[in-house]
Amino acid sequence: MAKPSDELIRLFRAAVEAQAEATSKPYSEEGWAPWLAAAETFQRAVTAEAEATGEGRAKLEQAVKRIVLHPEPAE
Repeated sequence: MAKPSDELIRLFRAAVEAQAEATSKPYSEEGWAPWLAAAETFQRAVTAEAEATGEGRAKLEQAVKRIVLHPEPAE
């Protein structure tokens, strides 16, 4: 499994939080702008990290999403 950086995890969490905020209200371009910006920042960071580490981009993104959206239960 790919090992994403803490920064990628932080960026994806920020995008998820921005999505929750944007979708909690009626749609507006201004309301969704922070979510779209956070998602774009995350995608660029995934690409950069994949290129820097040689890790597959898709595997890296999947690993981040698994960590953030489906965390392992604490033992």
